[in-house]
Amino acid sequence: MKKPIIAPMFVIGLVLLASSSAQQKPGNTAIINADQGKLTISKQIYGHFAEHLGNCIYGGIWVGENSPIPNVRGIRMDVVAALRQIQIPNLRWPGGCFADTYHWMDGIGPRDKRPSIVNTNWGGVTEDNSFGTHEFMDLCEQLGTEPYITGNVGSGTVREMEQWVQYLTFDGKSPMSDLRRANGRDKPWHVEFWGLGNETWGCGGSMRPEYYADVLRQFQSYLYNFGDNRLFKIGCGASDDNYGWTDVLMRETAPKIQGLSLHYYTVDWANKGSATNFGEREWFKVLKKTLFMNDIIERHSAVMDKYDPRKRVGLIVDEWGTWYDVEPGTNPGFLYQQNTLRDALVAGINLNIFNNHCQRVRMANIAQTINVLQAVILTRDDKMVLTPTYHVFDMYKVHQGATLLPLEVKSADYVFENDRIPAISMSASKDSAGRIHITFCNLDPRNANTISVSLRGAIPTKVSGHILTSDSMNAHNTFDKPDVVKITDFSGARLTEEGLEVQLPSKSVVVLELI
Repeated sequence: MKKPIIAPMFVIGLVLLASSSAQQKPGNTAIINADQGKLTISKQIYGHFAEHLGNCIYGGIWVGENSPIPNVRGIRMDVVAALRQIQIPNLRWPGGCFADTYHWMDGIGPRDKRPSIVNTNWGGVTEDNSFGTHEFMDLCEQLGTEPYITGNVGSGTVREMEQWVQYLTFDGKSPMSDLRRANGRDKPWHVEFWGLGNETWGCGGSMRPEYYADVLRQFQSYLYNFGDNRLFKIGCGASDDNYGWTDVLMRETAPKIQGLSLHYYTVDWANKGSATNFGEREWFKVLKKTLFMNDIIERHSAVMDKYDPRKRVGLIVDEWGTWYDVEPGTNPGFLYQQNTLRDALVAGINLNIFNNHCQRVRMANIAQTINVLQAVILTRDDKMVLTPTYHVFDMYKVHQGATLLPLEVKSADYVFENDRIPAISMSASKDSAGRIHITFCNLDPRNANTISVSLRGAIPTKVSGHILTSDSMNAHNTFDKPDVVKITDFSGARLTEEGLEVQLPSKSVVVLELI
């Protein structure tokens, strides 16, 4: 069979057609409507979580007044300074699963007279209760942050929780306020945020939603506002995509609460994997699972809208983050894991999602603050290291309390094997001084991505920025090398007639400021 003869002009036509197709291939574009912002990004979205788990409290926050580690009334000075830097707005305590075995009166009064208990949830270790209510409130005052207390619904009583509220917030004369004064605190504290149990569908009591709805209605009935302290009552919401739980709780309790929680971890329960020893397959799997946060927020919000169309009840994502195998040689019950650039991308993606859903998402708490799961700080004796996740919170703090700017993003795909996810995650806001901040995540670990941003309703004259990235997907900070992953200046953005063009390096988190 003879080969067909192809006319030269036909070949030229094919080349031109291929060239035209390449030019028309959609790239990365975004439109930001800088003059249409109406919603405020609650600063509470940038909250944290400290449970009596592993070395989060003991060794991470609390070292005792006689420790050679510099401290103020037993609380580590270096940790307080680091957390103040990222302006954490609230701190959730004492759990977690620990909350529903915790009886708060065990943690007040002289420390040498406090009873010891067994931490049955986390490692079976002895808990001496040296860090209790007064120590936690002292920590919050040192941090300049708001306390978020989770009450014991699983094994506690209505009276016990009511007395805790009174002990903390009542300024008059009563047995509880007198007990507080006897323990060294005259004036009450301001404690707005109260969780009515934790994971009541699991470690908090293995309850059915209908049963817990009745328990919640009972407990909240006896939690009173004293003086000018107004309680923000947070019901225990669903895990992951359990939309039926949300439906029952909203139907039965929406008028009684101000918030409903949601827990979602970036984890493969069948194979958590190593926090540091992974390749691109694991990188892709983790980021894809992280992006599912957007779907579950949208679907839980849709359920909430049925019963609360005015969005009075906030969605409180008070446990989120990565969950891997513990570091080799550590107690499995302590959940100690390292923190890499991959975790920084997870943090940036989640915070972008929360920002963009701020009409319903009013608070979030990463799990956990120190030495546990996706920690922002790791400690070892007197040493402290800031993780890549910490640096993302430092970069993103510009969004706290700012006005969300509506945006539309068209992203190229990050393709791995036979699967794909969007390569770029974004959110944008304008602060009270009129400065615009845009945060980007480039999820692709191999390829840079350039994005053209049309900025409508604003004409900036200057752009500056910072970036968090590294040569390796597995890059992380250690006590010997604490600055492997750190924030540096970013010069990959330039202003254009329509807005700006940004060149995002692979596997990077970027924040821009436009004035």
